[in-house]
Amino acid sequence: MMALKVTNLSKIYRESTGEVHALGPVSFEMETGEFLCFLGPTGCGKTTLLRTIAGLEKPDTGEVEIQSPPDGGESVIGYVFQQGALFPWMSIFANLEFPLKAKSFVRDTRREKVESMLEMMGLSSFASSFPHQLSGGMQQRAALARSLVMEPDLLLMDEPFSSLDTRTSQELQENLRELLKRASTTVLFVTHNIEEAVYLAGEVIVLGHRPGRIVRRETINLPDQRSRLSDTFTEYLVSLRKTFESLVSH
Repeated sequence: MMALKVTNLSKIYRESTGEVHALGPVSFEMETGEFLCFLGPTGCGKTTLLRTIAGLEKPDTGEVEIQSPPDGGESVIGYVFQQGALFPWMSIFANLEFPLKAKSFVRDTRREKVESMLEMMGLSSFASSFPHQLSGGMQQRAALARSLVMEPDLLLMDEPFSSLDTRTSQELQENLRELLKRASTTVLFVTHNIEEAVYLAGEVIVLGHRPGRIVRRETINLPDQRSRLSDTFTEYLVSLRKTFESLVSH
């Protein structure tokens, strides 16, 4: 079933120095439960794409269609920013509880969901801590937990691991893959890290330089248990890197 359809989407920023054509036109569709990664160089419009889909930016052309869930309710959209954007005055528990309060979940249900998510993310011992008391990696883990606790239909992720060291980033990538096995969440993930894209995604779309347009769409035919050392993994890396190099040379 289609979860997301984007048709001829474009965005132009109007500044004092003139117009900046940031994105598009871009068109694509996603099926329910799909993990699609947008890969592209810095400034190609990846964040603009996510913000427009989330309704934080108004497109200049095109439309975004988000499929309602089978029960006929409103689609739940989660958003993980480059920097976690946790509320600094709230404990980690309160940060995770906040979106559940906003959706009027009863207290017992909120507590059960938050405690379960904290345990799955290895954050139970930090429930009463404040964001500034956690490392950057733990803060981003908490931000991911806050987005997932609502069991979103569509999860938008804007380079959430880009500021982390390689080991922490890979740990969180694995956490994300494990958590998504238990849900039918549709994920749109943007990055400029080719290895990250190949490890996480079922499909990769490459955007060219500004204004970002689709230059390649690649299905990643790898087993669920992925190895960064496998020959097939390396073949995808090399192939996508060549696409990047061709963008740089033009």
